[in-house]
This record gives sequence, structure tokens and C-alpha cells, in this order.
Amino acid sequence: MGEATAVMAAADPGTGVLAVDVHPAGVMALLRRVERAGLTNVRVVEGDAVEVLQALPEGCLREVRLFFPDPWPKARHHKRRLVRPSFAELVASRLAPGGVLHVATDWPGYAEHVRAVLAGWEVVEDRRGRPETGYERRALVAGRQVVDLVAAPPR
Repeated sequence: MGEATAVMAAADPGTGVLAVDVHPAGVMALLRRVERAGLTNVRVVEGDAVEVLQALPEGCLREVRLFFPDPWPKARHHKRRLVRPSFAELVASRLAPGGVLHVATDWPGYAEHVRAVLAGWEVVEDRRGRPETGYERRALVAGRQVVDLVAAPPR
């Protein structure tokens, strides 16, 4: 719903933020937050993150943030997960030298899946100043631990 995006953009007004959400409700919530906060460094796209990344030039991003993607926990649905080898290759091509992919999840199986997909990347657990989100609050109430993985592709 744009909560973390607005907070992070406000904390770093000199950095441009391109936020992508496939859900209209998420886009509208973020646009309201951006307007209320008077943020000028945020651009919002309603669409598929893969298609947006494909449209961007290589090496143009400092960080790709993927906070609480749908974990598709059932084995038969794993093919729907966003983080998969083709996505990792696409992200790697769009990251500038020194750029990172930051994934936050509250599903242990998804965290392990991300680690497996990013085998060969330098992966560390690091929250990197990510503010708490609504998804995170619900996960903590449910007793699930949040894992933040920050990964740099091999160069």
C-alpha cells in the first residue's frame, strides 16, 4: 500500500523512486501518501514489475526493492513466484555496478527459495533501514519472523 515506499522516499529526497504495483488499490494508496507528504521524487506505475523492468535500460537502477511478494506457498503454485531465475537475470541486468536486490518476506520457504534462486549472488540478511509495513505487522502478530535478504549479483 506504499507505506514503506513513502517513508523511504521522504528520508532520501535526493533519490528518485520508481514504484510499481499491479494492484490499483496499492497504486492509489501510494499516490495519496506521496501527495500528502509533498514528495517530488516518486513516480508510480500501475503494472507488472517484470514488464516495467524490461522497459528500463540496462544498468539504470541502484536498488530493486521487493517487499513481501506473494509467496505462493503451495508447491503447485511455485511457478507463479516473482523471484525465479529469469527475474534474477533481468534484475541483475538493470542494476548499476554496486546495485542490490532487497527482498523482504515473512515466509521461511520463500526466503529459502530466494536464496536458492540467487545462488552465486552475494546474499546477506540486512534490513537496510526498511520501515515496518502493514504486511510485516500482520506477520509478527501471526508469529512469523521477517527475513530481509540483500543480494548483489556476480560481476
